[in-house]
Amino acid sequence: MKILLDTNIVIHREATTVVHCDVGLLFRWMDNLRYMKCVHPVTVAELLKHKDPKTVQTLQVKLESYNVLKTEAPLAEAIRVLSGEIDKTPNDENDTRIINELYCDRVDILITEDKGLHCKAVALGLADRVFTIDAFLEKVSAENPALVDYRVLAVKKELFGNLDVSDSFFDSLRDDYKDFDKWFSRKADEYAYVCRSDGSLLAFLYVKVENESEDYSDILPPFKKSRRLKIGTLKVDLNGYRLGERFLKIVFDNARRQQVDEIYVTTFNKGIERDRLINMLEDYGFSFHGLKGGGELVYVRPFSPQANREMPRLTYPYFSTRGRIFIVPIYPEYHTELLPDSILRTESPAEFVENEPHRNAISKTYISRSVERQIASGDVIVFYRTGGYYKSVVSTIGIVENVVDGIQTEEEFVRLCRKRSVFSDEDLAKWWNWKPRSRPFVVNFLYAYSFPKRINLTRLIELGVIKDVQSAPRGFVPITVRNLRDILRECQADEDLAVD
Repeated sequence: MKILLDTNIVIHREATTVVHCDVGLLFRWMDNLRYMKCVHPVTVAELLKHKDPKTVQTLQVKLESYNVLKTEAPLAEAIRVLSGEIDKTPNDENDTRIINELYCDRVDILITEDKGLHCKAVALGLADRVFTIDAFLEKVSAENPALVDYRVLAVKKELFGNLDVSDSFFDSLRDDYKDFDKWFSRKADEYAYVCRSDGSLLAFLYVKVENESEDYSDILPPFKKSRRLKIGTLKVDLNGYRLGERFLKIVFDNARRQQVDEIYVTTFNKGIERDRLINMLEDYGFSFHGLKGGGELVYVRPFSPQANREMPRLTYPYFSTRGRIFIVPIYPEYHTELLPDSILRTESPAEFVENEPHRNAISKTYISRSVERQIASGDVIVFYRTGGYYKSVVSTIGIVENVVDGIQTEEEFVRLCRKRSVFSDEDLAKWWNWKPRSRPFVVNFLYAYSFPKRINLTRLIELGVIKDVQSAPRGFVPITVRNLRDILRECQADEDLAVD
């Protein structure tokens, strides 16, 4: 298999200062699977533009470990049309030349962190062959489980003082901030969120609440007085386990708990790590605000009650009550696997220590054969953990992103559900083939909120949400806004998340 690596991947890999372990893992997988690592001539030209002759000489040597494409495919007509419509700069045109090789089937897969290339892939029908680093790691670890040789442990809160600031994990942060070690030392008695793999740090998050008196004189344009949550430090090494989404959910949970009006983050405008971070944040409603002294970019996310039904990520975790609302069953054996923050008091957290991508993801997949299939973006899901008259409980709110019905093949079904459902590829194949005359459909939803208190089937019947035991949901069952409000009140939920 031929893998075409975008320029940003190669630059990141061949950096002379910091070698990031996530890209190292990417290259290790490609070597283990004997994939051919290809680069485009435009990548070579970009690398050889470096001002330092010694660096150019070093890069020329390193490029010998790649398969440089010797010729370029003529631009396909669809590529030519798309380029004429959207390309504005020489960099855009170079991206077009790169994706043209994939479109013409001269390579099998393209790996890139460039958002523009992913948009072009969607427009050209190539989305299933263009991957970010994390998405590629998900794919190969799912297809080759015997080769996965690391364990990822659950997110924990730890004091700064108990962490080793000299850990190589922090090298890139130290490179960006000259006083990083001093700052880290001053935070000794404060908490951060961390995640490890076999004792090594994979992810780190520090958040800080700032009130109306905070000094923002070094940010332009100036911030208005407001209560904010600052993402002080967020670093995630990629490994196919969706840790970025897990930590972003922690950010939103803290923002809700602290009742802030806005969330913001600052980051330097350099490197692939910045691209990955900003791409993820933009997906969830962050937008560029301005600059902070020293050259940092400032990104901001409003956190007031509003709900975008068409693009619910932009206003997550708020949800609209103007669409349809469903109560949906989920079996006990799948419940906490898919919705880990909704763990019941009767369940042992120790059973869910080792992370899985479907546990970490905000965006998850629910598979159904429900008769009711008229489900749309922005609709609300109330998850009902089955278990009988007294043990069945409602536990969680989900927000529908989209629905995929009319799936044609088992391969497409597995690809759509992989890593965001509780099922292995083998289980998904069984699901697909169980009833050939009634193929399943897929609901992609956002894991929005876990109820502080869980009410059981008995109480749901008393509230009129469910008529009787025989009417307990077996698929997507519509309920009313009043039903939802009753559930939120009885479950002692944050009712402000429901936006009328």
